[in-house]
Amino acid sequence: MAGTMTWVGLDVHARSTHAAAIDAATGELSRIRFGAGLEAPVAWLSELPGPVSACYEAGPTGFGLYRAATAAGLDMRVIAPGKTPRGPSDRVKTDRKDAELLARLLLAGSLTTVVVPPVEVEAARDLMRAHDACRRDLMNARHRVSKMLLRHGRVYPKPTTWTVEHRRWLAAQQFDQPASELTFADLVAAVDGLAARKAALAERLSRLALDEQWWPTVARLRCFRGIDTLTAFALHLELGGDWHRFSRAPQLSAWLGLTPSLNQSGESSRQGAITKTGSTLARRLLVESAWHYGRDPRIGTVLARRQDGQPDHVLQIANRAQQRLHRVYTQMRSRGKHHNVVVVAVARELACFCWAAATAD
Repeated sequence: MAGTMTWVGLDVHARSTHAAAIDAATGELSRIRFGAGLEAPVAWLSELPGPVSACYEAGPTGFGLYRAATAAGLDMRVIAPGKTPRGPSDRVKTDRKDAELLARLLLAGSLTTVVVPPVEVEAARDLMRAHDACRRDLMNARHRVSKMLLRHGRVYPKPTTWTVEHRRWLAAQQFDQPASELTFADLVAAVDGLAARKAALAERLSRLALDEQWWPTVARLRCFRGIDTLTAFALHLELGGDWHRFSRAPQLSAWLGLTPSLNQSGESSRQGAITKTGSTLARRLLVESAWHYGRDPRIGTVLARRQDGQPDHVLQIANRAQQRLHRVYTQMRSRGKHHNVVVVAVARELACFCWAAATAD
């Protein structure tokens, strides 16, 4: 930033913060260590010769320091840790060295910042991620039930489990040992409790998605096959509630980690697996939605209900996506591509169609 007098790098942890400041006029480097809390680092930054430009790497400490520094009128940036340049032969890593490295790279303009979401977006995103965590816990709890039954040689004879009929079959299971009976009852109770929690979270998220702050974009995304309210809301929140931050659709698919990695040197060039950067939740939801495009394009009753009342140009984008993505799916499958490779390719293009619908006038 032009006119900056002091460049500061901070290595932030739960119980300590190391800071390194470079005076642009004298080149002097100063270091300091703080304990837990935000007040001391912000007060120290405010006392430095200004203007001050500071940064720290994104991590488990969240955006509290960023918001406190910004409220104090300071230029604070949150850095993408995966894109911080580091020497391959540098084998000594300390908090002091990391803070100094950030300060020097910030001065050189070699750091990549991340977008800090508004407070309300972060709060809604936390609730959405709590729902996803509950989903994973429920899946693990169900696996424990089935694996215990398998150890006792009991396998449900039908392919679809956790239906009403399957629950009746579970209720009929009896064990000779009292300890096994108690274990089985505890495992089933854990499944019931997690299922109730997941349903409650889903209901709250569905009501939250109807807020005027979210619903216009969520309603557009629901026009796509395989994307209903919770999936659309989750995609919107994982992008920080702002699809316009990506000027082109391929930028979004690259941010989501759906583009192939590339290793190019001299005359050789080799593509590898997808990069898997960005939001894991958003990428998983897009891949799950992409499986729906293996079926023939059609607008059923449920999808027609979701599309009702949406602008014509958004419906054209969604319906064009059905035709295009089904064609991509069938063509790649006919060439012998693996199912997972095909679905990821469809998910990459689905992300681009979603961007087009969300950013359309």
